[in-house]
Amino acid sequence: MIALLLALGSSLAYGCADFLGGLGARKAHVLRTVMIAAPASLAVELLLWPFLGASFGTGALVWGAASGVASAAAFALLYRTLAIGPMNVLSPVTALVSAVLPVGVGLLQGEHLGAAGMVGLPLALAAVVLVSAGHGTGSVRPSRTALLLALGAGSAIALQLVFLHQAPSDSGVAPLIVGRAVSSAVTLAAAGLMYRRLGSEKPAYAMSAAAGVLDSVANLLFLLAARGGDLAVVAVITALYPAGTVLLARGVLAERIHRGQLVGLGTAAVAVSLLALT
Repeated sequence: MIALLLALGSSLAYGCADFLGGLGARKAHVLRTVMIAAPASLAVELLLWPFLGASFGTGALVWGAASGVASAAAFALLYRTLAIGPMNVLSPVTALVSAVLPVGVGLLQGEHLGAAGMVGLPLALAAVVLVSAGHGTGSVRPSRTALLLALGAGSAIALQLVFLHQAPSDSGVAPLIVGRAVSSAVTLAAAGLMYRRLGSEKPAYAMSAAAGVLDSVANLLFLLAARGGDLAVVAVITALYPAGTVLLARGVLAERIHRGQLVGLGTAAVAVSLLALT
């Protein structure tokens, strides 16, 4: 039950972070947003170190660094995705992709899906098709580029979660600290190489920093949930994060979707719920 609550908290934090990060990326180049979000996230992990402890063994360093590389890619791809397309369509696509890989890893490691999970996984794939195929006048249909970015973002998020789960359970927040340090370094290096292409727009400092803080909280809650429960279950519950993003996008940005896409979003909710029952 505790793992379930932690996963739900992680989901809520991820959803809010994605909304703020995507909104911030609409005001300036995505790397300018990530340059603020990643270090802000690292600062939170460092503040938690004295309270939760950290053991920097080989496993924590290796898996933490791997999660950091995946995190840097996830930050950039996700924020860019949400900046160029409708959040209430692309966010669920990303979430479903991010749920499939951890489920597969969990099954390979000996976890078992029940009948509900066996129905939920193909249903999730069907939901991706429904959500992606908007038609009709006035429908909100994401571009092919936005969909490809969403798929890439989902894959990067999935790898980040899997790598964090592989870190030793007695390593405290060490994997998170290493991961955030690596993702910050990768982001700053990329920004340095592309400095002349970043434009002159000022990033939304407070919004970007808040996104980083919330993302850090989400990662911590996921790590604690995964250490206390099955990866397959925790990952799909965490994948409910688009609910927060969609609600904020509708309330703040007044985004509208086509009826067929609404069916896809409903299918996605049912699929993730079924997977969470396993």
